[in-house]
Amino acid sequence: MRIDLHTHSTASDGTDTPAELVRNAAADGLDVVALTDHDTVGGHAEARAALPEGLTLVTGAELSCRIDGVSLHLLAYLFDPEEPELARERELVRDDRVPRAQGMVAKLRDLGVPVTWEQVARIAGDGAVGRPHLATALVDLGVVPTVSDAFTSEWLANDGRAYVDKHELDPFEAVRLVKAAGGVTVFAHPLAVKRGSCVPESVLAELAASGLDGIEADHMDHDAPTRARLHAMAADLGLLATGSSDYHGSRKTCRLGEYTTDPEIYGEIVRRATGAFPVPGTGG
Repeated sequence: MRIDLHTHSTASDGTDTPAELVRNAAADGLDVVALTDHDTVGGHAEARAALPEGLTLVTGAELSCRIDGVSLHLLAYLFDPEEPELARERELVRDDRVPRAQGMVAKLRDLGVPVTWEQVARIAGDGAVGRPHLATALVDLGVVPTVSDAFTSEWLANDGRAYVDKHELDPFEAVRLVKAAGGVTVFAHPLAVKRGSCVPESVLAELAASGLDGIEADHMDHDAPTRARLHAMAADLGLLATGSSDYHGSRKTCRLGEYTTDPEIYGEIVRRATGAFPVPGTGG
């Protein structure tokens, strides 16, 4: 089985619609794909309706968190999307995205970049606006050659000149909320140093003791030594170690299924979940 547990659609900051994403996942030979848009479940219904036969959909979201001034992302799988407390927190994060993005536009303009809010909003469309949309605008304006090049301290990284904070969950509270909604939690790309500051390994251990289920070890932003280190940490802390593409369509260079999750790990994620179940494709 080929299992990719981290992808994005136009419901947040990907370029494939949810329907296109599941069709592309099937065409690329995946057996299981998780749709984990940022702080939203808005793409799940469309993905379900278009799910090809032979492909299983795992519903999820990537939650924005922060601790001690450092941003991190928590992948939440198979939770009950109607659970009110978690739904309320997702809404708070989403509502803060527009003023935050407008603040980054203002900072970029102060730095001499002729970007406009109208341009960024047009790129975001109906999706939850985020930094990749601003990065795309920087590419379109010729400021940087690729979206990845915008995520540096010069521009949009966590410590970047144009960065603006947004409402983010405390990760310990996020773990609690997801588990209360019957879901499973995996720390996304925990040592992706090119994105900015990472939380110390001591926080990973504390999260593991507080109910975190796993860490995303195999990811495009982790080099081979880092991946090996994370697999060893997962073993030491009793965590599941996953692998995923973090696919964003044409907005990033990663491919669907570039990194995958072991079927036994996937089976354990499904076993632990009580809020929702994987959706088997029937050729919709």
